[in-house]
Amino acid sequence: MLDRKTVFEIHHLQSRGYSSRGIAGKLKLNRETVTKYLKNPDPVVTKRKRFTKLSPYYDLIDELLKEDPGVNAPVILQRISSVGFDGEITILRKHLKKKRYQRNYRQAFIRFESKPGQQMQIDWGHFGSLSYGQTRRKLYALAVVESYSRMFYVEFTHSQKQQVLHKCLLNAFNFFGGTPTEIIVDNMLTAVTERQGFVVRFNEAFLDFLRPFAIMPKACNVRAPYEKGKIEKLIQYLRRNFWPLRHFTCLEDVQTQASQWLGEVANIRMHQTTGQRPTERFKGVKLRPLPEFLSDCRETEQLKVHKDFALRFDGNFYTAPPWTIGKRLTLKADHKLLTIYHKQRIVAVHDRNWERRKRIELPQHKEMVKKLQKKLWHDRDIAAFASLGEIARNYLNVLSKANQPIKKNIARLLRLRDRYGTPSLLAVIEKVLHYKAYGAEYIENILYQEMTPKNSHPPVKLKQDALNKIRLEEPCLADYDNLVLQRRKKND
Repeated sequence: MLDRKTVFEIHHLQSRGYSSRGIAGKLKLNRETVTKYLKNPDPVVTKRKRFTKLSPYYDLIDELLKEDPGVNAPVILQRISSVGFDGEITILRKHLKKKRYQRNYRQAFIRFESKPGQQMQIDWGHFGSLSYGQTRRKLYALAVVESYSRMFYVEFTHSQKQQVLHKCLLNAFNFFGGTPTEIIVDNMLTAVTERQGFVVRFNEAFLDFLRPFAIMPKACNVRAPYEKGKIEKLIQYLRRNFWPLRHFTCLEDVQTQASQWLGEVANIRMHQTTGQRPTERFKGVKLRPLPEFLSDCRETEQLKVHKDFALRFDGNFYTAPPWTIGKRLTLKADHKLLTIYHKQRIVAVHDRNWERRKRIELPQHKEMVKKLQKKLWHDRDIAAFASLGEIARNYLNVLSKANQPIKKNIARLLRLRDRYGTPSLLAVIEKVLHYKAYGAEYIENILYQEMTPKNSHPPVKLKQDALNKIRLEEPCLADYDNLVLQRRKKND
């Protein structure tokens, strides 16, 4: 088929008096082609359908795609191979790619409008990262929209964990002043655990969170973003209108600027679809009231307090009272605070630190440690051990820094003093200090080996005293070796 410029030249040359032969020679075309385009400059080209091995199975493939639009090529290959297809999977993949392109980009969609308070749509967006000293934290935004009014809420986080999702949704419900009947989600793992076609298995923790609010979750189909188009467009709007030319120092700064932008720009703009401002349209929305008692959606972990009276969370070390060493405490954290509980009692509250490998220590915890150490020196057994001299006092200090149980070790050492004496005990303590082998068990083992008397077993005495005085010569083992060698030579 000729391009439109060539067709134009054919007719232009004819108007100047050229014959078909002359036009064909001038444009280097076939004379029959020139004649055809002179008669009809817009010929209808009918493409012949190309017959392939896959052609007889097109109808069956269409039925399978209708049953499950997301089914993959290997599964369809199994079905059509069972009814006679003997081709390769490559031709099937090309056909599926073409069919899905036509379905996704040429299909007409019906615009759906929700009733007031019926539906909210949610989705995550990724917005790069923030720097805290030498640490970089990924930055996410959970966007929530009330579908009827287009009232918009966004919360920035450094995590997409299950409890973070719940906390953000709870904050969104408080922002809107109530809950909808249903909530539209995509196939994120914190909402949808498994999906087979139209059969959806929701995340159990997500269902437990929604149950007190009586909200029905609905999941979009795979690769069908148009089913939650309102929130998709709002995330694009967030990227274009809020994010550019802004600078942030921390997560709290991002959220402060985002909240200001929501109130001064996003929710008071004239919406192109509704023709109203979201704040004005939201006045006609009646959401269901929140339950009286709301769940605690903070990040929660059970953690052990180590010997340095600190527990590890999210890459940092947070201190707890020293009396909790060895215990498992409950830690609950949100974006700002980190609260530590022993059973139901709050024992420490820290500001959350977004850097990593930092020790966040409360001054009162260090004071508690000093008081405990001071109180320890007034203990009767420890005072008695310290009175043994400078070596004993040095050992006490080292034992304390090594986070060894002081009372237990000192009671054991005092029993060793009673058994082996003070000089022997101090000599061994000086030795273990040199080798940095702390702990009473090392001292006890050395004392046992060095101080336990050796048993003496004298020879048996006979009645005849003359026999007791017999002295035998020591045998020469070399003579035995020579004797063995001589016998071997004879045998050879």
